[in-house]
This record gives sequence, C-alpha cells and structure tokens, in this order.
Amino acid sequence: MRTLAITENITLDGRIDMIGGWFDDQAQDGELLAENIRQREAADALLVGRDTFEAFRGYWRDLDDDTTGVSDYLNRVRKYVVSSTLEDPGWGGTTVLRTDWLEQVGTLKSEDGGDIVCTGSVSVVHALLDAGLVDELRLFQYPVVQGEGRPLFPDGYATRDLRLAEAVAYGTGAGFQRWVLT
Repeated sequence: MRTLAITENITLDGRIDMIGGWFDDQAQDGELLAENIRQREAADALLVGRDTFEAFRGYWRDLDDDTTGVSDYLNRVRKYVVSSTLEDPGWGGTTVLRTDWLEQVGTLKSEDGGDIVCTGSVSVVHALLDAGLVDELRLFQYPVVQGEGRPLFPDGYATRDLRLAEAVAYGTGAGFQRWVLT
C-alpha cells in the first residue's frame, strides 16, 4: 500500500492560502530544501486540483533557472489532476481524474510505487480527508499569522487519530512536522 501524504506550506494559524507573499519557493534555506528533496525522492505521483495544477504548469514547467530542483521533479513525476472540465493538460505525464476520482485515488494507493503527494488543492485535500484516504500530513510551518485564507482542515473535520512521527525546527523559524493518521 502506497502512502498518500498531504504536504503543505502552512502558517501558524493553519492557513494554506499564500496571501501577502509570505512564501518564496526559490528562497528556502539549505535544511528545508534538503527535506523537500528527501520527500521528492520518495514520491512518484503528484495529486492536485485544477487550480494548483495550472499554477504549477504556468510557473514550473518551463522554468530554466530553478535552484530548488522542483521544476525537474514536476516535469518527470506522474501527475494526477482532479478536474471535470480540463481536456488537454498540456504537460507530459499528466492524467486527468474525473467524477470517480476518489475511487481512482484509492486504486492508485493500492498499487505498487512510491508516495503519492497532494499539495495546495484545498478542496481536493478536504475531500481526501473526508474520504479517509490520507496517511500522513507533512507540514512546513512558517512563523506567520495570516488571519485569513482557507484552512488546512475543513469545518466539521475532527480526528484524534494522529501521531507525531517527526518534528524539526529550522534556523529561519520555520519548522517541519510529519503526522501519521492512525
């Protein structure tokens, strides 16, 4: 069984919308970048919603001066985009998941392979949590209180079945936490 991990950049107040420019994907410190690389090497599938997919495609697909390695990773990883309207993804290695996408994700999890990572994609994350398909939460938390924006967890979602598997503090004030849903 593959691991489905939600990986998010998140504020102290639990927001994953990046309002106000608090996150710069090209300005990560060395330790944080090393953790991102470690996670990318364990993953062979990316699951996102249409908005996140289009933002990634518009920024990362043709980026020549990427110092993080994200562009190379995204260009080679198998991408799954949840959309009922996207016809031509315009990015190699992309499969569009339609109406029965939660079932398709369940099937994908049961196959052999590396981690399946979902990032951004608030409505997709909420649906995955509600469906009980999430195995891990990987949170890169930044010392920012945003006060607005969409939260990681949907209203009404509750669980006590979490175990902290890893926690790291970086010199920049950011931290990483890996939570396993048990």
